[in-house]
Amino acid sequence: MQAWLHGASPGARARFAIGAAVVVSISAASVGLPTAIFAQVGPGGPGGSAGPSGPSMTTGPTGSTGSTGPTGPTSPSPCAMKQLHLRCPDLIMSAPSELHVDSSTIPGHVLLRATSSVNSRGSGPLELRTHRTGPHTMVIYQAIYDASRRPHLYRTAAKLVFKYVPGERYEYGNVGASSYWKLEHAAAFELWTIDTHDRAVRLLRTGPKVDYCLRDLIRTRPSSSSPSSPVYPGCNQESNIQSDVLGTSVGWSDVYPYAYPEQWIDVTGLRGRFAYVQIADPDHLLIESNDQNNVSETYVSLPSGRVLGHRVGVATP
Repeated sequence: MQAWLHGASPGARARFAIGAAVVVSISAASVGLPTAIFAQVGPGGPGGSAGPSGPSMTTGPTGSTGSTGPTGPTSPSPCAMKQLHLRCPDLIMSAPSELHVDSSTIPGHVLLRATSSVNSRGSGPLELRTHRTGPHTMVIYQAIYDASRRPHLYRTAAKLVFKYVPGERYEYGNVGASSYWKLEHAAAFELWTIDTHDRAVRLLRTGPKVDYCLRDLIRTRPSSSSPSSPVYPGCNQESNIQSDVLGTSVGWSDVYPYAYPEQWIDVTGLRGRFAYVQIADPDHLLIESNDQNNVSETYVSLPSGRVLGHRVGVATP
């Protein structure tokens, strides 16, 4: 399964192998999580239950409830409530990297491939706890830890999906297909036209890659608040699980190489300068300390694929 890592450093190969090999379900007990303080954000409203699709719960501290609409939690964000002392997550997408022009995957089409990296840069991990709602979907509660390491659980509009992933890897052949539980609409790939000042003008095309695992794959920013070894494993492959825990620790990243399926945007027939944009949590379904830094972009000339520059951690293209 590691054929695509040919040419990577030994350290990189080891880190990627860890992320790819660990395919297990973890529970709160298995990672040493303390008793939760439950705070509902969802249709049940303050003091209510999560409804038939979620577990019963008590309410959290006063003021820690809100409402969830089709595009995610509304104000006020619990991260803004200082009395809760929450250590909130913050997702930042790296600028698209390792761009490759691919004219072989889909005959007659030119694909612009790129590596993506969803980075956890907040004061606490991005952790999701899931509960099955149907044959192929799960409802999600986001766990946000306070200063005493007690998790507060918030119902979100986000969902997990059991997604089939083909085994074909660009330039590396077939490594075997499988299916995984992934966070639906965790990210988005977009191609924008830009003006002479590299300002985005018009959304031109989108990529198919939208569903991701959240995992500790590479420790990209070590610090005293970043665990030295992975806490959250790779994608769960068991179709019949009833619950799961997934996430990305502070200072860690979930990275997908350009060779992976759907790591591209179709750029057939395009000429000129464009912005290849990657967005973390594009539908704002997750609670973050800052949702104005989820967008990163790389400027590229087509059809050559030459990189012209990039911009990281901004609010919009």
